[in-house]
Amino acid sequence: QVQLVESGGGLVQAGGSLRISCAASGRTFTSYPRAWFRQAPGNEREFVAAISWNDENTYYGDYVKGRFTISRDNAKIRMVYLQMNSLKPKETAVYYCAAGGAPWVGRSPRYWGQGTQVTVSS
Repeated sequence: QVQLVESGGGLVQAGGSLRISCAASGRTFTSYPRAWFRQAPGNEREFVAAISWNDENTYYGDYVKGRFTISRDNAKIRMVYLQMNSLKPKETAVYYCAAGGAPWVGRSPRYWGQGTQVTVSS
């Protein structure tokens, strides 16, 4: 059984920071790219960030560059994090963890988590 489980979502004020986490279980994810997407009410799911399987490359949506950082924990190879700084109210959304594919070139991930709610208050 493949599972991706997000955690760390919550309520934060505009301009604040939040770090969300994703734990993978069920199989070895060391060779999979990992990514974050988000979906706000009434909007389509959009790509936020991705990291290659060997950590040599990271990719970001234009709207988060310079503010968000995706990383892996080398000691806990199944963990991936998204550090979000200078958050804006319009970034209120459910944030999803994903694995596989190549979302930075439009190839959808194969595995998805259930999502964690991030709410940014004005």
